[in-house]
Amino acid sequence: MTMTKGKKIALLAFTSVLGVVALAGGAVYLWYSTGGLQEALLRKVGEKIVTNQSEMNLVQDVMGFSRPRTYLLLFLNNTELRPGGGFIGAYAVVRVDRGMPQLLKVEGTEILDNTAPKDFISIPPEPLKKYLSINRWNFRDSNWSPDFAASAFKSLELYQKERGLAAESLDAVIGFTPNVFEEVLKLTGPVKVNGEEFNSQNLTEKLEYEVEYGYAAKGIDFDSRKKMLADLSHAVLVKLGKNVLGNWTAYLTLAEKMLAEKHLVGYAMVPQWESVIAAKHWGGLIDQTYPGDYLLWADANLASLKTDLAIDRTLSYVIKPSGASNFTAAAKMTYIHRGKFDWRTTRYRTYARIFVPLGSKLIKVTGALKNDRTTDPGVIDQGTENGRQWFGAFIAIEPGKTGELSFEYQLPSEIVQKIKAGSYDLLTQKQIGTIANKFILDLDFGKKLTSANPSEKPEQLGDSRYQQSTDLRVDREFEVKL
Repeated sequence: MTMTKGKKIALLAFTSVLGVVALAGGAVYLWYSTGGLQEALLRKVGEKIVTNQSEMNLVQDVMGFSRPRTYLLLFLNNTELRPGGGFIGAYAVVRVDRGMPQLLKVEGTEILDNTAPKDFISIPPEPLKKYLSINRWNFRDSNWSPDFAASAFKSLELYQKERGLAAESLDAVIGFTPNVFEEVLKLTGPVKVNGEEFNSQNLTEKLEYEVEYGYAAKGIDFDSRKKMLADLSHAVLVKLGKNVLGNWTAYLTLAEKMLAEKHLVGYAMVPQWESVIAAKHWGGLIDQTYPGDYLLWADANLASLKTDLAIDRTLSYVIKPSGASNFTAAAKMTYIHRGKFDWRTTRYRTYARIFVPLGSKLIKVTGALKNDRTTDPGVIDQGTENGRQWFGAFIAIEPGKTGELSFEYQLPSEIVQKIKAGSYDLLTQKQIGTIANKFILDLDFGKKLTSANPSEKPEQLGDSRYQQSTDLRVDREFEVKL
């Protein structure tokens, strides 16, 4: 298989991160269960996928050959969705020196939060105060921004305030959802950990049960309950080491999938690394420079267990003329709750925000609630962040029910003028950690379309409306000529 430079770097980055992730799980060896990683082995692996010295230098720098490197890893549980990918249930700190890893710590975030100094000031966002009843912004809740760089920056700030280990010497933050391990297990097959079998189908649920409930029956104390993450990572890496070198094609495909779908994201304090991450769209960044229309919907699961696994979402986006010189837009999320009240799921409580072009003016919001188990209308918030206007509101959905939340607003004059000039572009970015929410477009420009990319179905062509039905497995871009 012939790989382009971009694909080579993607694969190298992915395999390197998989290695670092595994280190956080307690694997002392990378790719092999015995025999430490030597510089010669790194070069042997690197020679398979890099073709110039600058790429090799980057790899060696990441793996600590220029100087020791230290990484903060965030376990993002997307069954409890947060704007930055998922609830940070656990974290790890790993130092790599000349390719040799050292696991410095892996533990649940609640331990760090509960043992942190009580005297530092950290005011949480208002929705966290209101719906979670917290007065201090803790590390575990730090990924409030849907822009991973902004979330990582806040994570680092709170990690330092809480006096986390090696807080002053971190080089990068890596976030990953359980989907990474699920996809790896599809390639490696199941693994056994402490007598329990984990596979791609049961991984997330079984792991959640073991660290939330099962540990007690096995005589494991509360503070050690998440050691299962370490044991699981080690077991996966042992299997991974047996076939990764001989199956580059499968792992290249997986690397591209996890990076594109934002189940694996990173932020580096090393400027050269961060420039590569941003250029390759591996950082889960909000696009602040896109010149056309823009939409990102971000949910924050607030005190509703792991209920996101039971929620089906459909995001619809509608544009229509408003008078002779304006256009209104409406972004609506439909939530279908397939779950029930049990140890893992409950009523769904989410604080949702949409991020749209600066200059957008809110008209009305439908479906916002004051709190769960009430029909009283909720407060609507708005502000600017990461170069975008945002609107936010709370909604709750009972098990077996369907809920809808809709934001209607006036498009800014810059977008309106482009439509009048015969051109419309839209970038819709997916939230980090989401799977493949349905996405429906129905855009009425008031004049006939001449072309569009992606094109409409044949029976939809020839009128003033542009209609598409797709998903947000990845970011989506649309172009229309009028």
